[in-house]
Amino acid sequence: MKKEYRPNVGLMVLNHAGDVFTARRVDARQKGWQMPQGGIDEGEDPYTAALRELKEETGIESVSLIAESTHWYTYDFPADVTFVSEKKKKFAGQTQKWFLFEFTGDESEININQDHAEFREWAWTPAERVADMIVEFKRAVYERVIDEFMPFIEAVRANAKR
Repeated sequence: MKKEYRPNVGLMVLNHAGDVFTARRVDARQKGWQMPQGGIDEGEDPYTAALRELKEETGIESVSLIAESTHWYTYDFPADVTFVSEKKKKFAGQTQKWFLFEFTGDESEININQDHAEFREWAWTPAERVADMIVEFKRAVYERVIDEFMPFIEAVRANAKR
């Protein structure tokens, strides 16, 4: 039987210094940090889903697109995962199209206390540290996404030093 994966977008948001927006999930323990992500609604294109999810989860609207991943990244949910919602239980995991944005607004725009809050705290984190903060089953995807986007991250960092 072929595994079915939920279509999803992942969002890497950089500040002007090239650090990555990370947030700790409300349902997580110690390694419960992640970048924003979310499902793609039926009939919705990935870019539109990315902007919608970013606003829903973080309040962020002031972004500029830097890059889009060259392919989709996939991960499986572990068998013992307890936080998967009913609508996600039919899926073996998620397949994600990733987007890299630069945050162009003021930090007062960031609001993780949304109606259905997914995060309890947030931070700007150096890209090199992000994968170590992530739950194990997502780590390989994060490492590959960071590798793919690193040339762009380094360019943002170089511009910040000017």
